[in-house]
Amino acid sequence: MAEALTLAARPAALRPVWVLAGLACLLAAVSALWMWQGLGGGGNRGFVLGLRANKLAALALVGVSVGVSTVTFQTVAANRVLTPSIMGFDALYVLLQTALVASLGIAGFAGLPATAKFLSEIALMVLLASALFGTLMLQGARDIPRMILTGVILGVLFRSLAGFMGRVMDPAQYAVVQAASFASFNRVNATLLPVAGAVTLLAVLAAWRMSARLDVLALGRDAAVSLGLRHQAVVIAALSLVALLVSVSTAVVGPVAFFGLIVAGLAHGLTRSASHGVLLPAAGLIGATILIGGQWLFERQLGQAATLSVVVEFAGGLFFLYLLLKGRIR
Repeated sequence: MAEALTLAARPAALRPVWVLAGLACLLAAVSALWMWQGLGGGGNRGFVLGLRANKLAALALVGVSVGVSTVTFQTVAANRVLTPSIMGFDALYVLLQTALVASLGIAGFAGLPATAKFLSEIALMVLLASALFGTLMLQGARDIPRMILTGVILGVLFRSLAGFMGRVMDPAQYAVVQAASFASFNRVNATLLPVAGAVTLLAVLAAWRMSARLDVLALGRDAAVSLGLRHQAVVIAALSLVALLVSVSTAVVGPVAFFGLIVAGLAHGLTRSASHGVLLPAAGLIGATILIGGQWLFERQLGQAATLSVVVEFAGGLFFLYLLLKGRIR
C-alpha cells in the first residue's frame, strides 16, 4: 500500500522538474527562432546576428528581472495582486528623465555617458528603496502594509512633480521625455548589457539562494518567526534584491508596470508549487520567453504594426482587473 502511494506521488513531485525543462526548451526554441529566422547567407550575416544578439540579451534580461522580482515582492507583501512598480520605481525613473532634460536640454541629455547615467539611475532608485525599507522596517517588522502605502504615495508625488515639470518645459523637450518614459525594446544601448547582465545575474542568484527562507516567509510572520526565521532581516534583504532588479530593468528599457503580474500568475499556475526554488526560475524563464516571442511576433510577423510594451501592459492591466474581481468574488 505504501509503495503504491509512493508511485502515485511521483508524477506530482516530478511535475515542477518537467515544467522547468519544458520552459527551458521553449525559451531555447524561441531564442533560436529570433536569431536565425529569415537570415540569409549574405555578407552582412555577422552584423545582423550581432544586432539580434544584443536585443535578445536585453529581452531576456528584462524578462528574468521582472519575473523574479515580482514573485519575490508578492511573497514579501503576501499579496498576489501587487507588483514592485507600486513602490514608485517607475515614477521616480520618469521624474529623473524629466529633470535631466529640463536641466541639461536635449543636446545635453543625449550627450550623457550611457554607462554613468545607467549606474546613477540604479543607484538613485536603490537608495530610495533602501531608505524607505530601512526606515519603516526598523520601526517594526509588521510595517509592510505601511511601507507599501508609503511607496504608493511617493509614486503619486513623483508623477505629480514630473507632470508639473513637463507642463512648463519646451514641447520639443517634452517629446524627448515622453520617448524616454515608456518601455521600448528597440532602443537598447548595447554598451549597458554587460554591466546590467552582471548585476542581474548576481541578484537572481542571491534571490534563488534565499528560496528556502522565502518559502518560510510565505507562511506568514508569526509562523516564520516560530520556525526561527529572522523575519525582518529576510524581508529587508528580499526587498533590496527586488529594488535592484526593478531598477536594472527600468534603466535598461523603461518602466514596465503590469508585465510582472502575467509572469507571476503563469509561474504559479504552471508549476502548482509553493517552492521558490521552482517559482523563481520558472518566472524568469516565462518572462524571457514572453518578451522574446512577443517581440519576434510584432517585429518579424506583423511588421511592427503594434508595440510590444503597449500590448503587454494592456494584457497585464486586464489580468490585474481579473485578479481583483476574482478576489472580490471569493
